[in-house]
Amino acid sequence: MNISLPPEIERAVVEQAHEQGTTPELLVIDSLRERFLPSPPLSALPEGEGTLADFLGQHIGILHSSEYIPGGARMSEESGKKFAAGMLKKRQQGRL
Repeated sequence: MNISLPPEIERAVVEQAHEQGTTPELLVIDSLRERFLPSPPLSALPEGEGTLADFLGQHIGILHSSEYIPGGARMSEESGKKFAAGMLKKRQQGRL
């Protein structure tokens, strides 16, 4: 199939392809593929492949800071103030 593009669309396609480091043909084919051949939903994955969560399931867990610091580290309390204090300390040490 050959499709004739109006000059202004052709210029836009050529310009965009150049910016993306590809050819106008590949840019148009990818755009048409995205528009007319949407990717399959996650539920349509091949049998046995699963999702990223399934793959990482055995490696994801919860760490409670009280296992390492008595009473817990309470890391989410006053985090903005702690961050600002850390940045101020770095600046005073000339590291920032």
